[in-house]
Amino acid sequence: MAKTIDFPSILPIFPLPKAILLPGSRLPLHIFEPRYLTMIEDCLKTPNRLIGMIQPTSVEGRLQSIGCAGKLTQFSETEDGRYMITLSGISRYRIESEVEGFTPYRRFNVSWDSFEKDRDVPDPDKNFDRDEFFGLLEKFLEGEGLSTDWETLQQADSELLINSLSMMLDFDSEDKQALLEAPSLQTRRETLTTLFEFSLRGGSDDEVLQ
Repeated sequence: MAKTIDFPSILPIFPLPKAILLPGSRLPLHIFEPRYLTMIEDCLKTPNRLIGMIQPTSVEGRLQSIGCAGKLTQFSETEDGRYMITLSGISRYRIESEVEGFTPYRRFNVSWDSFEKDRDVPDPDKNFDRDEFFGLLEKFLEGEGLSTDWETLQQADSELLINSLSMMLDFDSEDKQALLEAPSLQTRRETLTTLFEFSLRGGSDDEVLQ
């Protein structure tokens, strides 16, 4: 359980554009860059096995201020030395300062303050109209030329449904960050709804969710 994890003050960081991890969700990753192969090997030696997912900004070398830490829960190695891993989302964090050192990957001092609720069961989204949401989702997917397993989606609970869509759908980095930083499941669902409606109105990639 996340509550038993000793949250470290320093976290190895894996910057990846348009990719977010959310608490309680899982993110499969294919690792092949040498510096991140080293990061995985170092992570496996730690008791908590935590890696910080975060998005880079549009400015070279800069990162968003908030990411989400995942515990390395699945690991396999291919014959040519690549790693296939799964991170299980534990808690969001805020980066504070970069740690100087000799690792080929970046490490940051991080703060876990303000994200205590990530380790608890999320508050229910009492205003969630699933029929209305699925109707809007169907129109959005049709507009994007995408298909899905509707039976599986409809059987998913609200948290799994909203978080999975937030992670999997191909939104701009800024919109992905808004979904990550949403303070509650209801706010994340409302943000998703806004993104669907924005797309259906013919919004261009140059426009950013406010």
